[in-house]
Amino acid sequence: MDDIFLHHVSITTKSLPRAISFYTDVLGFKPIARPAFHLDGAWLKAGTFELHLIDFPQGSFRNTKSVGTDDVHFAIRVKDFESMIKRLNQHGYREDLSEADNKRLIIKHQSMAGYSQLYMMDPDSHLIELNAAY
Repeated sequence: MDDIFLHHVSITTKSLPRAISFYTDVLGFKPIARPAFHLDGAWLKAGTFELHLIDFPQGSFRNTKSVGTDDVHFAIRVKDFESMIKRLNQHGYREDLSEADNKRLIIKHQSMAGYSQLYMMDPDSHLIELNAAY
């Protein structure tokens, strides 16, 4: 169906400056204009996809603090999987970190899904999948 597509994902954050820094500095999103809603927040964009951050410390957050592949997450498609891994490594994200470390990566170069996948967490423990075509 060409007339329907995902426009944005909205997530809560406990620290808006920290979340903005992660999504812009680490993942490369760009800030875009946002209306002056009653709660503070930020809108970010990567390609045609928007991520809406809401500064709401009382919001819904994952109970578990470890990276996994089976929990609620959103996925971001990247053009160059290996370059993204190198970028994440430069920011301290690595596959060899302990399970309890928020910067641990789970990398699947060849996955059952039919494309490369990487799982990581943002500073608020939201689970993110990064993927790329083989």
